[in-house]
Amino acid sequence: MLLRRLLGLSTAASGRLRRGFSTAALRPPWAMVRPFVVVNMPAPGPRASLRLAAPPCATLLVVPDHLVRPPRDLDPPGDTVYAVFGGYITATSGDGLLLLCFFDVPAHAPVLPGVIMPGGIRGRMLTGVIKEPEVMRFVCNPLSGQLVRLPDIDGTTKTQQYPDIGILTQSERPDQPPDKYAVAVLSNSKDRSFVMRRFLSQTGKWDKMVALPSPLPLARPMEMDLSHEPVAFAGRLWWVDVTCGAFSVDPFSDRPESSIHIHV
Repeated sequence: MLLRRLLGLSTAASGRLRRGFSTAALRPPWAMVRPFVVVNMPAPGPRASLRLAAPPCATLLVVPDHLVRPPRDLDPPGDTVYAVFGGYITATSGDGLLLLCFFDVPAHAPVLPGVIMPGGIRGRMLTGVIKEPEVMRFVCNPLSGQLVRLPDIDGTTKTQQYPDIGILTQSERPDQPPDKYAVAVLSNSKDRSFVMRRFLSQTGKWDKMVALPSPLPLARPMEMDLSHEPVAFAGRLWWVDVTCGAFSVDPFSDRPESSIHIHV
């Protein structure tokens, strides 16, 4: 993950992500970051932070719990509680912006009559976990620690069916820090065309682009069932089809054209 180019990240690109701290210039130009985010609950802070480690050791991204998790009632009136909460880095831009995904897993936990836990909380018995978690996504500037919550895709938090989301930055001037970013995910349509859902930092919202033509034969749908992180490269986002090759698209374009690079 590159770090240097984020130092001059513009306000437009950050979508309220502030510039890196002045001390950030002392940090290394790149770092290997563990994919799983450490959610810090005991000591909440104002921003995310990197626990930098010199390669070949991996750096940790630490995020305060209150910045990414909705407040939860410790003793809700019903039988539904939230049993598991966690997060991971789902993609990174070529400039070092991180796309984070957090999941909150609800579970069934009926109250045990007459059982009181410390703090006056009623005792419960966990009887089952609800399979579909609530998903929240953030864009993070790892140098400044600023986080931006993305709106929910299609207006719902039940979006675990979109794991292969990528992030791409763009600069108006060559070899300069980015001015804007796009977050995008592809899915197959029933007619074998593609559907792209994308978030643009300029608009601050998701839009849905349907009937994107596929460069593959009609009898050959793209297989993206295995989770592969989308890669930002050469001004495009790239997805891997493990049986065929790499598929790329420019999410900034209002008339995106897809291309396939065949594996031989």
